[in-house]
Amino acid sequence: MNLAVWLQRMAAAEGARPALYHGQVMVADYAGFHARAASVAGWLQAQGVQPGDRVGIFMKNCPDYLVALYGIWCAGAAAVPINAKLHGKEAEFILQNSGARLVFTSPGLTEAVAATEAGVRCVDIAGSDYEQAMQAEPVAAPVSRAPDDLAWLFYTSGTTGRPKGVMITHRMLMNMALAYFSDVDQVSREDHALYAAPMSHGAGIYAIQHVLAGAAHVCPVSGGFDEAEIFDLAAHFGRVHMFAAPTMVTRMTAVAKQLGRKGEGLRTVVYAGGPMYVADIIEAVEHFGPVFVQVYGQGECPMAITALSRHDVQDRTHPRWKDRLASVGTAQSVVEVRIGTPEGEFLPAGSHGEIMVRGDAVMPGYWQNPEATAKTLVNGWLMTGDMGVMDEDGYLTLQDRSKDLIITGGSNVYPREVEEVLLMHPQVQEVSVVGRPHADWGEEVVAFVVGDATDAELDALCNSQIARFKRPKAYLRIAELPKNNYGKVLKTELRKML
Repeated sequence: MNLAVWLQRMAAAEGARPALYHGQVMVADYAGFHARAASVAGWLQAQGVQPGDRVGIFMKNCPDYLVALYGIWCAGAAAVPINAKLHGKEAEFILQNSGARLVFTSPGLTEAVAATEAGVRCVDIAGSDYEQAMQAEPVAAPVSRAPDDLAWLFYTSGTTGRPKGVMITHRMLMNMALAYFSDVDQVSREDHALYAAPMSHGAGIYAIQHVLAGAAHVCPVSGGFDEAEIFDLAAHFGRVHMFAAPTMVTRMTAVAKQLGRKGEGLRTVVYAGGPMYVADIIEAVEHFGPVFVQVYGQGECPMAITALSRHDVQDRTHPRWKDRLASVGTAQSVVEVRIGTPEGEFLPAGSHGEIMVRGDAVMPGYWQNPEATAKTLVNGWLMTGDMGVMDEDGYLTLQDRSKDLIITGGSNVYPREVEEVLLMHPQVQEVSVVGRPHADWGEEVVAFVVGDATDAELDALCNSQIARFKRPKAYLRIAELPKNNYGKVLKTELRKML
């Protein structure tokens, strides 16, 4: 079944219910939301877009993001959402690799794509093409899709310099949405989903269950994360749900204390995307109350591996409440979660090993990358690359992350991607990138450099090739990188130096 059917049903049953807001201003009810998406679908079909084709979305958060997303689905195509913080060259690779027929863009990002050699038609939501799409003949109904048809092509940060496209199907997203109701939170038609985190990631995926429930969708006028704006919108609407990275939660706590705000109107804050320190979540609960739920997922199993319930986050009576608060919770209903060896053999409770996941929320594979798929899907299990321990009660605790992933402000940075850019400079002989703990962002990117290139030169190089959040915050000169007998750089030694 096509996910867009849920929007069509809500528009038919509750068409006058408020659907899309820009700040405090309503821009569409559910009838209008569906009508716009259906017109976008009709226009896409007139441009030659066929079921199964890929269509990009390179936009900042705004109500038209959801219109474009559901318009793509109504046409039977697959969406390729691209993080708005990415550099144009990074977006270029994603558009070319996915074979996108065209890409919806927002002002400021259209130019970033146009300056590349992507060769993909840009449809700026402030331009004439999009205006024509709004006036196009709407499709009568969403194009029928099979459960395993592609719905969302999500590009991970590249562990080998290039990101991989995770194939996310209609079945996966439906399972994620239904598991949300059973394992994460309930949603009513009086609720409001607030999009302060990028809609290209978890925040946007969480629109699905809010459409199913007939909740309203609120995009901040700032287009992003502004603590005071969030508090104002929550107080105005009431019953607000939002998705946030752990660093966003800690910043919200700090600013709320400074401003004397208590988060009135915040009903649920789901946090994920990086490590949440126990002291930080304790402080957040003490200030805002029992509004927090944690989830653990990956692009390969979006938002659907484990959940730490609202009760567990606020509980201070269980003998092991701190251990549970340090965990990422228990398996969600639609998956099995085990700890195993790199070969996929199960380990007993309490053992340290790789986190393995199986179920209908797990991807079928990577886009046009059978080699990576074979390494990641072993005997039907997703080998997450994350290491952890599961206790006898089923609570999973992440112990470390494989592949040296850096999570800064909730965004993933893979060191090799940055290293390859820095090595483009002729005066850089060697480089190794690691994460350094940061009070506000969780981690920050740091580069150990062997060579004579200046900081300004390296900054300029990074700014020309990758997103700003991936650029190192410090370049530390070193005569030689520490290596083992096989010539592999010992990043553990570099972290000790930090």
